[in-house]
Amino acid sequence: MTAIGYSLFDTAVGRCAIAWSERGISALMLPEADDEATRKRLLRRVGNAPETTPPARIQQAIAAIQSLLEGGRTDLSNVAVDLDGMPDFNLQVYEIARKIPAGETLTYGDIAKRLGDVQLSRAVGQAMGQNPVPIVVPCHRVVAAGGKTGGFSAPGGSRTKLKILAIERAKVGNAPDLFD
Repeated sequence: MTAIGYSLFDTAVGRCAIAWSERGISALMLPEADDEATRKRLLRRVGNAPETTPPARIQQAIAAIQSLLEGGRTDLSNVAVDLDGMPDFNLQVYEIARKIPAGETLTYGDIAKRLGDVQLSRAVGQAMGQNPVPIVVPCHRVVAAGGKTGGFSAPGGSRTKLKILAIERAKVGNAPDLFD
């Protein structure tokens, strides 16, 4: 996946990085320990892209992401993404996930059933782990059955997932309310 530019930006959860192509956002990284670590992780995914000022459409997407991470009920489902090179199965999973509203969750099994086979639950989880644009494709809103959080490949893992869900005022089963 090649990007034509990237930028770091501040959010309520820390400094994120975003990369874009002519088609849309090609990668989004949640905060690492510092800017350099976030930058390195992003560039491992998108290759050698220049750090530059985002074009207007990407600035609008950044503002929407910032709003969502501040607790706004911002809908990111119309933000253009460039998922070129992702397997067709992943694209089907991401299409379903993008329809989950802020503050709500689906289980891996729910998505698998919508794809026609509950046995696909593990594959749904793997697709979520490969998501190049978390928050925009809201993999944090996909949880395990029985009120369990499930995995999260961003820095901080499940704790970060719970933090974002808490910002969105979503409840995950019997998960403790750690972030008030």
